[in-house]
Amino acid sequence: MSDNTLNSQDMKRKQVTKKDLKKSWIRWMMFSHSCYNYERMQSLGFAHSMNPIIERLYDKKEDKASALKRHLAFFNTEPNVGTMVHGITIAMEEERANGVGEISDEAINSVKTGLMGPLAGIGDTITQGVITPILLALGIGIAKDGNLMGPILYTVLISAIIIWISYTLWMRGYKLGKSAVEQILGEGIFNNVIEGAGILGCTVIGALTGKYVTLSTSVVMKIGEGQVALQADLFDKIMPGLLPLLLTLGVYKLLEKGKSPIKIMLYLILIGAVGSLIKIF
Repeated sequence: MSDNTLNSQDMKRKQVTKKDLKKSWIRWMMFSHSCYNYERMQSLGFAHSMNPIIERLYDKKEDKASALKRHLAFFNTEPNVGTMVHGITIAMEEERANGVGEISDEAINSVKTGLMGPLAGIGDTITQGVITPILLALGIGIAKDGNLMGPILYTVLISAIIIWISYTLWMRGYKLGKSAVEQILGEGIFNNVIEGAGILGCTVIGALTGKYVTLSTSVVMKIGEGQVALQADLFDKIMPGLLPLLLTLGVYKLLEKGKSPIKIMLYLILIGAVGSLIKIF
């Protein structure tokens, strides 16, 4: 009798399908920033992405309306790594629809609010601080000589990586539920990815700096009856590329002190123009 009851309960259990998850994810990918506003940020995009889930889990019109209203609360995170929040939220909605535990509106929104900030920081670091600069540097390096593969390669790679991150974390969040972030952060996965990508990024940027930052002087000094070219006879003897290195380090120091990048660029343009006129460069 108990087995029959258990089977009956299992049959009545409402469960999100993989198709529902994919529909929901695609909606978020396409509309995460639609109707983006300063009052609720991404809330409309979040609610729109949750609609296939709500339709699957709730039968009554008032329950559907209540669920949509629940997800119209303020929400803002990095849209790719932040998809883990959606997966966790879907898992909580599924449990709520099946009456497992007491999952209130406040509980769901508290989880969303508590996770959206930390995941936004991690997402911005990975996507904007590491992946995008590395792929841009790669694409620019190829395109600099007029090769059309530069922008094509960048577009393909950035799209593939972002889609993979978004989809994987969406599904991972749903699978692990509320414990997803704790498990992943506890295992140090994000920290290892950020550290490794950061080292790779520094290597790439350093190599590109050495290749594309150029600076030389045309100053020739007369010493007795002879002539000494500062660039060829002094700087290149000490270290080839010494002036570009000093320029790069100088700009880095100014940025480190909080100087405006726009002002630094204007200074460089001014110094370059004056130096060209008096034939220093």
